[in-house]
Amino acid sequence: MIPDLSPARLHVVTGKGGTGKTTVAAALALALAAGGRSVLLVETEGRQGIAQLFDTPPLPYEERRVAVARGGGEVKALAIDVEEALLDYLDMFYNLRRAGRALRKMGAIDFATAIAPGLRDVLITGKIKEAVTRRRNGREVYDAVVVDAPPTGRITRFLGVTGEMSQLARSGPIKTQSDGVMAVLRSPQTAVHLVTILEDMPVQETTDAIAELEKAGLPIGSVVVNMAAEPVLPADALSRAAAGELSGADLSPALAAAGLPGGAALADALAAEVVEHARRWTAQDALRDQVTALGRPTVELPLLPGPMDVGCLFELAGRLEDHLRAEVGRADRGVSIAARNERGAERSAGASGGTA
Repeated sequence: MIPDLSPARLHVVTGKGGTGKTTVAAALALALAAGGRSVLLVETEGRQGIAQLFDTPPLPYEERRVAVARGGGEVKALAIDVEEALLDYLDMFYNLRRAGRALRKMGAIDFATAIAPGLRDVLITGKIKEAVTRRRNGREVYDAVVVDAPPTGRITRFLGVTGEMSQLARSGPIKTQSDGVMAVLRSPQTAVHLVTILEDMPVQETTDAIAELEKAGLPIGSVVVNMAAEPVLPADALSRAAAGELSGADLSPALAAAGLPGGAALADALAAEVVEHARRWTAQDALRDQVTALGRPTVELPLLPGPMDVGCLFELAGRLEDHLRAEVGRADRGVSIAARNERGAERSAGASGGTA
């Protein structure tokens, strides 16, 4: 049996636009597939970002292999088409696929999803739940499902709208389906991961989203700090520069020794660049402290040079795999400590009972 990298089987990845959530979702799928697992990567927004990352043709509404992971695992990808998902729903619960096709030709399905945007989210989360719970020959088809979800600004609404549908429907297939979806989304087999970068707005949106998800009873996984840059100066030099204690005069001797032309003007320009870098790094470090204060498992992914390609995805996947293993190990140690404490308490209680 392949050891689990995570207790969750449904991984929902969200983040403010521009934080690289699609890249993180793709890398996470590769990490979870390592060692021979089968993972489904789901796109929900119709941007075909996953196809671009894996350099494949646009994804159809069918599960298609896009990558082979380390150790022989595979990643399949699916771009959910809302109209097709509605046809699936009509067929599954009402045996109305043929009628649904007629409605689509009339434009009724597109009209319905346009005037009721919540319906779109209900259909998407229903398809995701079906993929998570699908079984073949007595076992789950996928070891994990990773969702490139909507951004943090609407993630709670996206995941919770099916619960609202359940409250409106008192009985019947709609309520049964809605309850089943929410049972998966609110269970320990789901984890909502939040992607941020070390800038004010993304960190604030991450903080707000965590509070909203907690209030909605949705399980939160890790915070992924993406595109984290490394400092180019030692710690003491960073401190001096950030405090404005570095000038062109400090750099001139080194520039002269290196035989670089430009004199004082070049030294002053370089000093200004160094001060700007140091202050930017200091500000990022303060934001890093804010992320840590959220109290969630956190992993940093580096800012990689050049355009993102499959090789970069595998590099990020390796870091995420290390993070997942560390979290599983931490959880196992916590369970072991709790079990030892419980056994100790039982022995103490037994001893007390014996001397009474």
